[in-house]
Formats: sequence, structure tokens, C-alpha cells
Amino acid sequence: MKYRILSRPSYSLLELELDKGEEVIAETGAMVYMRNVELKTQMKGGIIGGLKRSLLGKESFFINRFVSQGNGLIGLAPPYQGDVVHVDLQGRIYAQSGAFLASSPNVDIDTKWGGTRTFFAGEGLFLLKIEGAGDLFLSSFGGIEQVDVEDTLVVDTGHIVAFEEGLDFKVRRAGGLKATLLSGEGLVAEFRGTGKVWIQTRSIGEYIGWLASFLPSK
Repeated sequence: MKYRILSRPSYSLLELELDKGEEVIAETGAMVYMRNVELKTQMKGGIIGGLKRSLLGKESFFINRFVSQGNGLIGLAPPYQGDVVHVDLQGRIYAQSGAFLASSPNVDIDTKWGGTRTFFAGEGLFLLKIEGAGDLFLSSFGGIEQVDVEDTLVVDTGHIVAFEEGLDFKVRRAGGLKATLLSGEGLVAEFRGTGKVWIQTRSIGEYIGWLASFLPSK
């Protein structure tokens, strides 16, 4: 499929051109506009798969399928201000809850229990496990940048969007107890190995905290 990402990075919109019979799956509510495209809603993975995505992965229970009837055009956008990135998926990656926007129909979206180490900035104890071969589009709050890891990389947990399967990681404090309490950095994820990490340039948790500082106390 041909794609364009418009209005980057603050208010990104994904535009797809689809040949006749070509289709894409997307999160419910993501459609902004479409032309010559038929909408079909389904439970990808059945009831169990839908429940896992909804309850554990913070994704919608249903998945929308958009099937082109010929020279199809569709615009998709996440519910919040931020970026969209294309990933040429060839295998498996893990993403934070709510990061999935759209993909080729042969891409599978599931959830993975990761224990307390995957508690990224209050996102939860589960990650999205996305695997297959095809086009994948992820969204985030703020811009998205890809960082290549060749040995180690330390990332603030509130800025992680996704990472490749070959990377191992552990969550730890940014420094000693004094630095953790006074620096405002909190927890970080230390990645080891070789692979890619996608980071978001803004943390929604920090943004909410900043907004709250302007609210009256009473």
C-alpha cells in the first residue's frame, strides 16, 4: 500500500492509497475520511483475542477492516496529538499499550505478560506483541524517533513506544536514591543487545503533571 504521513509530528495523520481488493486493519475510531472503501468490523482473534487486547492491552475489543473497492483512499489518526511512524515488520516487536494504529491484515496483535518490569510509566503490566510480515503503523504522544541499539541504551520508561524482540531489558532507577528523588528522572529501562527502539519525544505522564500544576488547589 502507498502511504503518506501528514502534519508531522504534532498532529500526524496517516493517509493510505489502496488498490482494488487491498485492505488494512485499524483501531476503531481511527478513521478520519475515506473514499471507495468498505468498512467491516470484526473481532480479530475471536472473543478471547478481543478481550485480551481490550482488558490487557488497552486496545479496542473490535478491529476495523477497510477494504478498497477500487482506487481507495483512507485517512487514519490516533485520538491524541502526536506522531505516526511506519514499521516494515518482518518478525516480532513489542509496543506499549495503545500504540497500535493500523497494519496489513496479516499482522497479528496480541498481548504479552512481562511482569512488573514492563510497568512503563503507568501503562500496565502487559505489552502489545505484534508479529508477522507487512506494514505496521504505530502512534504516540509527541514525535517518534528510531534509535539503533548496538550494545546498551538507557531510556526513560515514559518515552518508550516499541522495541524489537532481540533486545533484552531491565527497569531500574535512573541513579542512586538521592538522584532518583531529586533529579525528576525516576525509572529507566536499560536495553542490551542489538536492535531498534522507538521512542516518543514527550511523556504523557509528565505532560499531565505539568498541566496539573496550573490547576487551582481548591
